[in-house]
Amino acid sequence: MKAAEIKKMSAEELDKKLVELKDELFNLRFQQAINQLDNPMRIKAVKKDIARIKTVQRENELGINA
Repeated sequence: MKAAEIKKMSAEELDKKLVELKDELFNLRFQQAINQLDNPMRIKAVKKDIARIKTVQRENELGINA
């Protein structure tokens, strides 16, 4: 997911997407623990997407429109 796509989302959409990504990360970590993870790089990608969403949410809170 690109930063430009995230910036276009509303606050409700950002919250919903953040919950989905956190659930996905939990499932990926669980799969990794039982050695059934197909793509270990997906964990890194999901963590970065979570960080991007949190950054945009914080920018919105502060009123920064970068």
